[in-house]
Amino acid sequence: MKPSLQKDMSAVEGLLSPFHFLKPELDRVEDVIRAQAHNFDPAVEPYIAYVCNTSGKRIRPVLSFLAGGSTGGITEEHDKLATILELIHIATLVHDDIIDGAEIRRQAPTANAKWGNALSVLLGDSLFSYALMLSTEFDDNSIGRRIAESANAVCTGEIKQTQRRFDLSLTKAEYFDIIEKKTAALFEAAMELGGKLNGMPESTCAAMGDFGLKIGSAYQIYDDCIDLVGDEEQFGKTLRTDINKGKLTLPILNLLESASDKQNEKLSRILLQKEPVDVSTLANIADYVGSIEAAIDTGQQLVAEARSSLAVLDDSEYREALVGIADFLDGLLESCRQ
Repeated sequence: MKPSLQKDMSAVEGLLSPFHFLKPELDRVEDVIRAQAHNFDPAVEPYIAYVCNTSGKRIRPVLSFLAGGSTGGITEEHDKLATILELIHIATLVHDDIIDGAEIRRQAPTANAKWGNALSVLLGDSLFSYALMLSTEFDDNSIGRRIAESANAVCTGEIKQTQRRFDLSLTKAEYFDIIEKKTAALFEAAMELGGKLNGMPESTCAAMGDFGLKIGSAYQIYDDCIDLVGDEEQFGKTLRTDINKGKLTLPILNLLESASDKQNEKLSRILLQKEPVDVSTLANIADYVGSIEAAIDTGQQLVAEARSSLAVLDDSEYREALVGIADFLDGLLESCRQ
């Protein structure tokens, strides 16, 4: 792995950490998220507490706060939004780890590794339902509906991805539809609703939502690249799961597109026979490096488009921080180059 990639990944929280002025909000929402475990049945509480302590970098809360700060101010409603979106995200991680058979997340055993798939499915369901229950507490009912729509989009994206595993007819348009739903939908909701809670015009909220959608999609492309070029110890989670589980990510779709007929036949046979695939196998089939480079280029283009969506916001430290997130993600994508 390249030294620059090690540096970036050892500070992947750089998506968040430069924004010291958000520390009170992030500390507060962290306490709120962890405290939610006490609202579950005592028999369930330890499981909820565990996954809340080992899941995620709180990117969605950060976006909720930056959206609020850049449009008038961060309120208790933004705290609630941040908490709900993060709980939905944690629920998806629990389910994702079951589907992928992942055993490590953030350098700790996954829920399914500790307690098995059956309990973990129910654990994820409990988190989903609890988060949606909290979303009904907003005075504006449309906020709760929008959160539910986003949660539904996440589930739809996961279902579509699962349906299309090992499906070599998957198109890039279908891939983007999947990642916009399963990953970017909550980024989009965080930005859009963060502005809506402050009474911003619909057009402004839509532009903010577009920033979240593009950043979320670019982040997923980065994650897809990392699954191929990253190091498990450095990243603190199980890697090399995508291709072995039949997920046709953008680098793999690029690889299939660039391969000769003979190379494509070989790669297709490996995928369909569900043979274990490592990087050396891919590198010997077609333009593996070029396929990752093309995916990085696509991710960076999405980041550039996201930046342009911020033109609707007035200058502020919050807007500057949103630009900083885009810049940092652009750097993470660049560090994936071989």
